[in-house]
Parts: sequence; structure tokens; C-alpha cells
Amino acid sequence: MPADFVYHEIKTSTFTIASWQKVTNPDAGYRVYIEGDGAAFKANGLPSNNPTPHGVFMRDICFKDDAPNVVYLARPCQYVRDNRCKVDYWTTKRFAPEVVEAEYAAVEQITKGEPVTLIGFSGGAQIAGLIAVLHPKLNVQKVITIAGNLDHKAWTDYHKLPALDGSLNLKDYKKAFAQIPQKHFVGQKDKVIPPVLTEKFVAGDRIVAVKSASHAKGWDEIYQEVYEQ
Repeated sequence: MPADFVYHEIKTSTFTIASWQKVTNPDAGYRVYIEGDGAAFKANGLPSNNPTPHGVFMRDICFKDDAPNVVYLARPCQYVRDNRCKVDYWTTKRFAPEVVEAEYAAVEQITKGEPVTLIGFSGGAQIAGLIAVLHPKLNVQKVITIAGNLDHKAWTDYHKLPALDGSLNLKDYKKAFAQIPQKHFVGQKDKVIPPVLTEKFVAGDRIVAVKSASHAKGWDEIYQEVYEQ
């Protein structure tokens, strides 16, 4: 891990959120990378005991960002011990109001009203979008998603999975979300969040297709383009 990133646990009214932060100019804009759903399920399809991600993609792209203020933000129950964590919060309630509010509170505590770009991977895209539309005073300048799950109802229907009952869905705020500057990177080899789901949700000129990318691999070529957003 780069020496200029410091680990902080952020206390909110609902969850403790793990973060790694590089803040060199607090009065400048921030770039906050929001992790995906992590290890929500085991290989046998049963819910895991700990949703901490096994992969390092989101940390890698975050830690290589040379902007002055860069933050990696985990999701509730990832990397931390928290007695409020129940399996529902990384399965059916992964986008519950209290989850979104915890992520918002963490971003607000870090940025303190300064401009912020939210970069969400997989389910982290849903979190980024919900934060932006539900908290317009947060000063979100742009939302960037990578392999983003923007409409989880369409996603569960596509894969014939149980609905995420108890979760908010960005689809219900689609009109407000459309007003926010945004860019969406999709992997043409992604079988988890296939590009067609993103294409149904946002205008085509806001989508960048990456030929080599599956869900969590093959994204190296977009790093610089993400940094320039």
C-alpha cells in the first residue's frame, strides 16, 4: 500500500466504514472510490460470513490516482468488525437506506463540502448514484462507474436472482440522476453486469465500452481515462 494513504475508520450513526485516505490539500476537490459488493456470496451460492473483497482492483486503481485528495471507501462490514453487521447488509439489503446514509455520512465527513467525484465499482456504482441524488448538497461534481450495477431490479431479473428487497434502487431516481455529469465504463466481456443493462439505463454517449474487460479484470487501459474525468 502506498505510504501516502492512511487508514481511517469512519464512525457513522449506522455503520463503521473503513477507508484509506490521501489528503494533501483539504481545500481542493476529492475523488472517492467506492468499493463493490465484495465477497457477498461463497462459491456454493450461500451468503458469506464476511463481505470483505478478495480482489484488489478498486484499491489498485485508487492507489495509483495522483490527484491531491483521493479516498478508497469500503462498504459496510468490509474490513471492519461491527456488531451492527448482519448478512442481510451484503445480500438483500446491500443498498438499504441505512447503508446509503452511512456511505453518504462517510463522504461528507471526509470532503466537508468540497467538490467531489464519486467513482463506483459494481454495486458501488449504485451507492454513488444514490448518494448523489439523495444528497444534492454534497457537492458531487461527477459520478463515474466501472462495471456498475445501476438498476439492481433489472440485474436480478436478468440473472433470475431473488430481488434485493429492502434496498433502494437508483432506477427510482433516474430523472434526477440524469442531470448529474457522469461517465460509465462497461466491459464487453462482463457476464456479471453485461453492457446491455447499462445501455438500457443511460444515454450511449455517456458509456465507454472496454473490449478486454470482464467484471473485475482487464480494466488497466482505462486507468488514465478515469483519472482525467
